[in-house]
Order: sequence, then C-alpha cells, then structure tokens
Amino acid sequence: MRKLVYGMNLSLDGYIAAPGDDISWGVPSDELFQWWLEQEQAIELFLYGSKLWENMSSHWPTGDQQPGATPAQIEFARNWRDTPKVVFSSTIDNVDWNTRLFDGDVVPEITRLKAEDAGPMRVGGATLAGAAMQAGLIDEYEVVTHPVLVGGGTPFFTALDGWVHLNLVETRTFPGGVVLNRYATRR
Repeated sequence: MRKLVYGMNLSLDGYIAAPGDDISWGVPSDELFQWWLEQEQAIELFLYGSKLWENMSSHWPTGDQQPGATPAQIEFARNWRDTPKVVFSSTIDNVDWNTRLFDGDVVPEITRLKAEDAGPMRVGGATLAGAAMQAGLIDEYEVVTHPVLVGGGTPFFTALDGWVHLNLVETRTFPGGVVLNRYATRR
C-alpha cells in the first residue's frame, strides 16, 4: 500500500496562501528548497488540485531553463517533469508533462491509488488535500511553518468531523526562522 503525504509551506496562522492567492511570503531559502527537492525526489506520484496544477505547470516545465536557475532548481524542474502526476479537476481540459486528468469522485480514486503496491504519493492543493484528510487517507503531514501572519486566505487544514491523532516524526529549523514539523498519522 502506498503512503500518502501532504506537505506545504504555511504561515504561522495556518494558511498556504494569503488573500488573493498570494504566496510571496513563502519563498524558501536555498537550504529549505534543497529539502523540498529531496522530498519530491522520493515521491512516485503527485496528486494535484487545479489551482496547484496551474501554479506548478506555469513554471516548472521550463524551470531548469530560466536565467539564474540554481542546480537544485534545475533538478527540481527535471524531477517535476519526469514524475507521474494526476490532476483532479473538472475545469481543466488539457494536461501535459507526464500527467493525466481525473474528473470523477476524488476519494475513491485516491483510495484506489493508495491500494497499489508502489511508492509514496504526495497530495497538493488545499481542496484536494482536504477531501483526503476528511476521508482519513493522509499518512504523513509535512508542516513547513514560516514566521509570518497573513490574517486569512487558504488554510492548510480543513475542518474535520473528528480528531486525527499524530506522532511527531521530525522537527527541523531552516534559515529565516522556518520550522518543519513532520507528523505520521496514528492508525
């Protein structure tokens, strides 16, 4: 059975994007970007909602060709293109870069993908991750907290019907006061 990971940069008050989908507060240091690269390289399938797909696909297909791209950014772009992806959307008509589109019920499809005998998956995008959280499908949370309060926007966590008990697996600090807390879901 595959492991499902949900991790993103978030503000101290719990948002992955400020009002207006502003993520400019979450620019990673080189050390944090390298950590994210290593996490992404361990993933065998990315699951994206439409907003995150649009954000990622607007930059990473050619991210390695951008002037001043660092070695980590070059490798991130290559890894992003090469890793299989599923975009869950009823509003997007076309996807590319080793990606397939799925416009059905997300929970049964994620459940089906989890049941496969394969490597880990990462879910990204608040709405898609929220559906996976509600269904109890998330195995690990990577909470990368930046020292900024944005006052509103898109929350990292969704409202839940019950408690989810977690075990702290790792804590790490990065330049600029960024803190990683990685948790495994207690089953």
